[in-house]
Amino acid sequence: MFDIAVIGAGPAGATFARLMAGQGLNILLLDGQEEHNSKPCGGLLAPDAQKALAHFDLVLPKSILVDPQIFSVKTIDVARRKIRYYSRHYLNIDRYAFDRWLVSLVPGTVEKRKGRCLKLERESEGFRLLVSGEGKKDWIQARQLVGADGANSLVRKNFFDHPVKHYVAIQQWYRNTGADAPFYSCVFDEETSESCSWSICKDGSFIFGGCFAPEGCREAFERQKKRLANYLGFDFSRCIKTEACLALRPRRLRDFQTGKDGVYLIGEAAGFISPSSFEGISSAILSGSMLAEAFLEGGTAERTAARYRRKTAHLRVKLALKMGKRWFMYTPLVRSWIMRTGIGSIDVWPSGTEAGQ
Repeated sequence: MFDIAVIGAGPAGATFARLMAGQGLNILLLDGQEEHNSKPCGGLLAPDAQKALAHFDLVLPKSILVDPQIFSVKTIDVARRKIRYYSRHYLNIDRYAFDRWLVSLVPGTVEKRKGRCLKLERESEGFRLLVSGEGKKDWIQARQLVGADGANSLVRKNFFDHPVKHYVAIQQWYRNTGADAPFYSCVFDEETSESCSWSICKDGSFIFGGCFAPEGCREAFERQKKRLANYLGFDFSRCIKTEACLALRPRRLRDFQTGKDGVYLIGEAAGFISPSSFEGISSAILSGSMLAEAFLEGGTAERTAARYRRKTAHLRVKLALKMGKRWFMYTPLVRSWIMRTGIGSIDVWPSGTEAGQ
């Protein structure tokens, strides 16, 4: 019998487990990540995520960083053939190595087990979990559950009747695309997706991915690639691998679900992800730490849930404001006007060109 079972060992689950270690509780951290299989998200550490790490005085190992480090985003409006550059201070990272590093910080007092949760049941003393891993299936008991299992959260589906809007995130790796120089881009193309796509170079490879409506997602992805190839001359023929997963977008305040009756949600499972940029690492780390703080203050499960809800109020408001930001970014006429006027953009000289030439 575990006191707390944490389903998912991404940034949210790993942060919560690390902060709860050493408190005299029997904690399970269930890690379902496959070997060298990272989440298809581009792998950039945004300033908010950097600030969240700094809050815990964590130093990012050099081995997690990849080349090149780029300080601007190339914003591309495919339909209107418009490109603008905007200054951004992201860190280019190996997402799989980043997740493994966060898990490595969890002390040995927490039981870390490789496997996936297949089924959840509530019982008199807590919960039963059917876990598959290492070639076998086991039933595990826990008094309380923490769902850190992402957009397709089994915990959320079982205990919270609040569906959210989902997309399919598809990402491909390429050896060469015909790009003249490494760059990070944010791609808008309303003819193939109501959401955005991204590209980034990593240690000699080029990544292109995006979020698409579930129905016909692969067809829309291929159409967008073709339109980009025609516009910018990319060569998408040398694909190394394809990755995909579900992603969610909060659209209203009730999409943020935090916890009740001994079940808690953190990270993307709770809906804590930016609706405008789909950045979720910062919210995952913050929500994991907020839930740990709520637990450490003691009391019943009901009081813990209420404290966690209060602690996340600022985070929920911040993400709700980004719903408004999304309107400016994704409304074609508004975005076109912003890009045409150049508000907030920077001038970028071609490589090898000196100022004034």
